[in-house]
This record gives sequence, C-alpha cells and structure tokens, in this order.
Amino acid sequence: MHGTMGMEGLAYVASLARALIYCHGKHVIHRDIKPENLLIGAQGELKIADFGWSVHTFNRRRTMCGTLDYLPPEMVESVEHDASVDIWSLGILCYEFLYGVPPFEAMEHSDTYRRIVQVDLKFPPKPIVSASAKDLISQMLVKESAQRLPLHKLLEHPWIVQNADPSGIYRG
Repeated sequence: MHGTMGMEGLAYVASLARALIYCHGKHVIHRDIKPENLLIGAQGELKIADFGWSVHTFNRRRTMCGTLDYLPPEMVESVEHDASVDIWSLGILCYEFLYGVPPFEAMEHSDTYRRIVQVDLKFPPKPIVSASAKDLISQMLVKESAQRLPLHKLLEHPWIVQNADPSGIYRG
C-alpha cells in the first residue's frame, strides 16, 4: 500500500477504524499507522502489520516513535499520549489517500515538526475533495487529543457511511 491510492484507499478507512477499535479494546495502541504498515489480503481484506512500536496502554506513554509525517503533536513534543494517537494517524492516512501526500510534509524535518505542532492543515484546490471528507479529516487532526473524533463516531460519519463498503473490502 505504497503511495497514493485515491478513492479506492478510502474503502479501507472504516475497516482500519474497526481494527483499531479492537486493538484499543485490548489496551494496545499501534502508534505507527502508515501506508507501509497496511497489507491487502488475497480477498481484498485489510491487515495491519508491524506492531514494533505498539504498546499496552496501561501506562501513558512519552516515547518518541513512529514516522514523522504521521506523528501527532503530543508525540512530536514528547508529552504524554494515549490511544488517540492512532486516530490522528488515521486522519493523516485519509488525507494522503485523497491528496497523495501527508498534510504536514515539508522539505525540512524542522518545518514538518512545526506544521504538525501548529496543526497547519491546508486542503489544496486539486484534486477536488468533498466538504464532507474535509470535515472528517479536520475532526481527526485536532491538536487536543481528547477532542479528536472517536473511532466509533468515525464509522458513523456521513462521508464514511456514503463511501466505505460495509465489509471494508474495496470492490473497484
């Protein structure tokens, strides 16, 4: 699942949200959700790979880990974080599926850090993306982690309901 996947990638968002709800229910935070760690099975099913950065959530974490473009502000700033880091990463993934690049990507690492911390979120005019999609992403990419859209609410968001196959399998 490298690079941009366009609209077909979005069929996986609901499936990924359900997988993360399961993980979080088992007190596991993945902490490194990105395209390279998502696998597509023979039947088109989504699988999360590479739990190398995952942790049990019994202790709040302060570790700097994961891939810079996908890190939430609290991990960039090395403050305590919880399962909502995976919501942020899923929001980044949604953006990248639509636009082909992560939202806070910059030439210099220091600029990427700054853009993440400031949540310098911009939606380019091309490709044309629905207001509903932008609304969903904007609710996930919120600096205050407690204010991020919970995963169960993501599954109820109009844009997900309208675009995701209920099985989470892309049928092209």
